[in-house]
Amino acid sequence: MTITSHGEELILDEERALYLPKYSLLAISDLHLGKSAHFRKAGVQVPATIAQSDLERLSLLLQKYNPQTLLINGDMFHHGLNSDIVEFTTWRKQFSKVKFLLVKGNHDRLENTDYAKMNIDIHEPSYCLAPFCFIHDAPQNTRAELYPISGHIHPGVSIKGKAKQRLKFPCFYFGRDYAVLPAFSTFTGLYNIYPKTDERIFAVTPNRVVEV
Repeated sequence: MTITSHGEELILDEERALYLPKYSLLAISDLHLGKSAHFRKAGVQVPATIAQSDLERLSLLLQKYNPQTLLINGDMFHHGLNSDIVEFTTWRKQFSKVKFLLVKGNHDRLENTDYAKMNIDIHEPSYCLAPFCFIHDAPQNTRAELYPISGHIHPGVSIKGKAKQRLKFPCFYFGRDYAVLPAFSTFTGLYNIYPKTDERIFAVTPNRVVEV
């Protein structure tokens, strides 16, 4: 789905990604690579294919949009170095021509030398491209010159189905003061968003992005 925000064209992709054609930039948030391996190490039975699936989805997005830059808007890696991150390091080599930027989130705890080895540029606390500023956890009640685009909360929205059941989907939120991207990883919960007047919600359904 293509929308206009602050005079700029944005593409909301059903794979929980945002594309800015003007900047040839693909943005995702909350990739949480390493989360499944971290849980398995702690003895929790979590499928080993979660990270592989998320990287396959990301590969398709990079092939689809062919961006110059991939921006991860926080929580790229869930914890310390583990097997999922080793797998990412190998995967990264397929896209050596794409610039990877990371706006650090609360789970991004690796050393800067670790990111450098994976050819990832670090930005703290934000990365700005007027009229937007990407930041992992948007400040509340802000009236900043640039419109913040955040992540962190894993936004979701509930929709009533035809059988009057409540269906919950990840969503893009465009509020008065800031926007929130859906969590890219499928291994996350959802925090329900309740929009105010003149705010926009776009649900990520299995087939397409729809405004609700």
